[in-house]
Amino acid sequence: MTFEDDARRAESDDFANALRDAINAKPVTLSWLQRQLKARGNRVSMATLSYWRSGARRPEGVQSLAALSDIEELLGLDGGALSRLLRSTNRTGPLGPNQFPIDEEELELAVIDAFRALGASYPDTSRELTTHSVTDVGADGNVAYSITRSIVQSTVGTITAIPFLEITPGVRTPAPLLKAVAGGRIAARYSHPDGEVHGVLFELDVPLTAPETAMVEWSVEYPPGYPETRDTGHALAQKARELLVWTRFHPDAIPDWCEEHVETPEGVIMTPLPPPRGTSVHLVRRAFGPGALGLHWGYGPREDQPG
Repeated sequence: MTFEDDARRAESDDFANALRDAINAKPVTLSWLQRQLKARGNRVSMATLSYWRSGARRPEGVQSLAALSDIEELLGLDGGALSRLLRSTNRTGPLGPNQFPIDEEELELAVIDAFRALGASYPDTSRELTTHSVTDVGADGNVAYSITRSIVQSTVGTITAIPFLEITPGVRTPAPLLKAVAGGRIAARYSHPDGEVHGVLFELDVPLTAPETAMVEWSVEYPPGYPETRDTGHALAQKARELLVWTRFHPDAIPDWCEEHVETPEGVIMTPLPPPRGTSVHLVRRAFGPGALGLHWGYGPREDQPG
């Protein structure tokens, strides 16, 4: 047995002991833990959880590490309390397809142009594990400002920057102002000639080697003259652990109706929603993607209803 094997076994023992202690301290059963993980979109078998607890195996790969983050939360541990006991591994596990989330070929070609102009490879080799997209709607009922926080992960090799895009299918717009809030800086900007794709290259504070993760945050301000926009959402090229789209309305612009839009490479599903009970609407999906989750709203009769 090599020194590396000894170190790996010691690491597994430390992790298993910490996991076992946390389960006993709660106290909960493995069956309870598995049910809670399943409800969050993380399907981990009882056998796998048992192996982790005994030290026979260790979590490796994107899906296992995503489940481990949820386990820390479910057991009342600080973030990273268990994962920091595991050395970095280049295994990412099964990732699922990396697909353009919208079924529009011309729009995808414009996105490819944007990636090239920003100096990024297509498709992107990062993925979003958890994303919270928050949009504020002004008194005129139109989108005014948005901010997005995301846990991003390298899936192959080492990445130093990630492209983030604003896409308005079928609508030509001036370039919105995208800003880096935390986790990096804006290294380049690009607007496609068709006006439907605008983007930035977000240079990370620290390079990420698969399967390392980082927290990033960026905002979007919409300039004067921006077209009337009464929809918002977020698109994913790969499956994410959780996607939250939260739309907050000005008190003087509570919509009369809302629709949820779920778009995937297979098509679009539109679901009417009841009017907001307060001043906001949130949509959430777990284990979602590739695809786009969005909200559309309006005032007066619903657009598909007679006036």
